Amino acid sequence: MTANQELATFVHDALTRATPRDQVRNVLAQAGWSAEDIGAALRGYAEIDFPIPVPRPRPSLSARDAFQYLVLFGTLYVSAYNLGLLLYQLINVAFPDPAWTQYQVRAVPDLIRWSIAALVVSTPIFVYVARANAAAVRRFPAMRSSPIRRWLTYLTLAVAAGILMGDSITALYQLLAGALTIPFVLKATALAGISGAIFYYYLVDLRRDEVEEQP
Repeated sequence: MTANQELATFVHDALTRATPRDQVRNVLAQAGWSAEDIGAALRGYAEIDFPIPVPRPRPSLSARDAFQYLVLFGTLYVSAYNLGLLLYQLINVAFPDPAWTQYQVRAVPDLIRWSIAALVVSTPIFVYVARANAAAVRRFPAMRSSPIRRWLTYLTLAVAAGILMGDSITALYQLLAGALTIPFVLKATALAGISGAIFYYYLVDLRRDEVEEQP
């Protein structure tokens, strides 16, 4: 029996004996269990007046969930990348670099067309899947604890945080070197805006989940 199974069994037996949840939480905390593990174990049983503990639906990793979340986050990455690419190329058009070769100059219109095409395809798919997922979560709140949803959300936060950090370091380096230019500042701002918006949205989403999952 694993540690989590032992914890679940203990919580089940304690609730069967009508032990108050606060007392169960305090005893487990004294035994060294983390607040997250204790909360997850208690959330496994509904607060319903019944002779025995009533289990809540437990999230599972189904092929359908995996497909939905992979499409959701995959289209998010494609949309975010191509939005940044489009903004970069528009800045290049507004502030052309005289040191560029003819090949680099000719590549700008192609990159603009490519990014627009990618956005036209990926963004509507992302919006549709995101709305469908949000509606499903409202109907079945247990989906908030879907393992793949949590993993991909934290992965997205890590990627966004890494981009923000790299962008800030690069901007500071350019500032210290006295090499800040208008195109660089605009590109750095665009990158920070996209990654910052994604980071903020999913951080708030995770915090909302934590609040709604409180036992």
